[in-house]
Amino acid sequence: MLFLVPTPIGNIGDVSLRAMTALSEADILLCEDTRVTKKLINILKIRYNLIPKENQEFISLHSHNEKDFVEKLEPSFFEQNVVYVSDAGMPGISDPGQGLVRYCRDNGVAYDIFPGANALLTAFVASGFIETQMLFLGFLDHKGDSRSAGLQKALHSGYTTILYESPHRLDKLLFEIDKEEPKRELFLAKELTKKFQNYFHGTASQILNTLNGNFKGEWVVVIRAGQTQAESAISQNDILELDLPKKTQAKLISKITGENIKACYQRLLEI
Repeated sequence: MLFLVPTPIGNIGDVSLRAMTALSEADILLCEDTRVTKKLINILKIRYNLIPKENQEFISLHSHNEKDFVEKLEPSFFEQNVVYVSDAGMPGISDPGQGLVRYCRDNGVAYDIFPGANALLTAFVASGFIETQMLFLGFLDHKGDSRSAGLQKALHSGYTTILYESPHRLDKLLFEIDKEEPKRELFLAKELTKKFQNYFHGTASQILNTLNGNFKGEWVVVIRAGQTQAESAISQNDILELDLPKKTQAKLISKITGENIKACYQRLLEI
């Protein structure tokens, strides 16, 4: 059987009893990074007297080898207790894991997903934005038209949108948002559940001034919902159904969403 087990995103006290039981009883531990998982188990041994099964096997399974690993699997592999853990948080959310679940679904292998800590939902609730609908985009592409299109989607989806961002590109993201939507309200969560956890509210420029070049740490960016397409009598789908050139469609869609025309046109080309 396969178990997808979330691990703490910072504070080790967030580990669940079910997670510790699964880790202790696992025959095989599939790990995004075996070193990180072994360190976690050692900490659990010391703090919570975790007693792992003898001769546990640790296998590396990350985003670069997941596809090849799954293609070589046999259902008999799961006759043992197999646990997958990412480095932190919920497997399958900006981490590997969904390929394993799909394999189990397609091959009649029993599996279970444990609930647990994840930065996405923690930041969404901490933002205080009262809109209950949200869109999660993970990490935007680093550069190019695809990044621009992703940012436009984040700003003009009509939903509260959550992004992950690295400390190396956080300033770039904030400058991009400030250029496109200088009045848009943002919430940034730094180092969730860890010693230096901090929250930041405000516009992009206000947060840039507050951070003053200190972008170290892991970041979750929550963008408050902007104007929704529902406020318009005509929707994007209505425009796409018209027999019009894509450039014309892009111009019309930008009128009702506020999306950048060039980014909208590029997105339509990719549909």
